[in-house]
Amino acid sequence: MKLVVGLGNPGQKYAGTRHNVGFDCIDYCAEEMQIELSQTKFKGLYGQGMVNGEKVFLLKPLTYMNLSGESVRPLADYFNIGIKDIVVIYDDMDLPVGKIRLRQKGSAGGHNGIKSLIQHLGTAEFNRIRIGIDRPQNGEPIVNYVLGTYHPDQRGPVKDSITQAAKAVRAWTSKSFLEVMNEFN
Repeated sequence: MKLVVGLGNPGQKYAGTRHNVGFDCIDYCAEEMQIELSQTKFKGLYGQGMVNGEKVFLLKPLTYMNLSGESVRPLADYFNIGIKDIVVIYDDMDLPVGKIRLRQKGSAGGHNGIKSLIQHLGTAEFNRIRIGIDRPQNGEPIVNYVLGTYHPDQRGPVKDSITQAAKAVRAWTSKSFLEVMNEFN
């Protein structure tokens, strides 16, 4: 079994914002993998299906970003999904728009959703797909930037990075995460 988690904030107010690119990727994966996100439990919205003979769960924690671990841990425990079978998709200001980076472990790097996951999973050694959102320009406050919508010139590259991240998720259903890293980094 695999658990794919997209980080974001619930509610229409945050839809389409840079900080919700993890949610956007889960929506894209759900469509591509024909997995209906219809179950609300474990403080999240999730669905499950079969991809390449592997049972896959897609999860959007509905706890707000900084409490994401409160959703991920109970679902993983309930379905007995090990840490090595979890991948978390989230926004990263240290990557340019349109780029993705896969990692097997790392620090939170100031990302509150990842801080929560490290706290609740008890380790920083879980798979990640970071989607670049770039840094704010011209002195724009970070909070305004990550909770803002994409500039017109960012929309195409962000869509491309979501597509690439979803392809990496699909590849992970039949390959090791290390093989997928080597293919997509």
